[in-house]
Amino acid sequence: MTRVWKWNRPVTVREVLEDLQQERSIAYTTVMTVLDNLHQKGWVRREAEGRAYRYEAVSTRPAYAAALMNDAWSQSDNPAAALVAFFGMMSDEQRQALRDAVRIVQGPETSEPAPDAAETVEENPGSAQRGGGR
Repeated sequence: MTRVWKWNRPVTVREVLEDLQQERSIAYTTVMTVLDNLHQKGWVRREAEGRAYRYEAVSTRPAYAAALMNDAWSQSDNPAAALVAFFGMMSDEQRQALRDAVRIVQGPETSEPAPDAAETVEENPGSAQRGGGR
């Protein structure tokens, strides 16, 4: 997926193969199998071009990462505590990126700052200690 996202356009097995071969030895059939598996899983769509296919990502890398984070968060029995633990693991740069993202999502009509995640933990602050808990 990294190679497909990198080019941000439909790619052939041959293009991915040649790019990968700059770093390591890999067989054409291996790349073809991986791209076919990604197609079967719904991560890429493909369109026939002669006897080959061109593969294109179904979603962007940021959208994929967001879906992974949402899935992990939704499986928590205490989402607020999970967020606090996650924020505790973030670097200063990541926290600033989060603040920027919240401002973008809230839009210009919201003048109130986002609530501090630590204030939203329900009755169990010990379960969300910095760095992932006890």
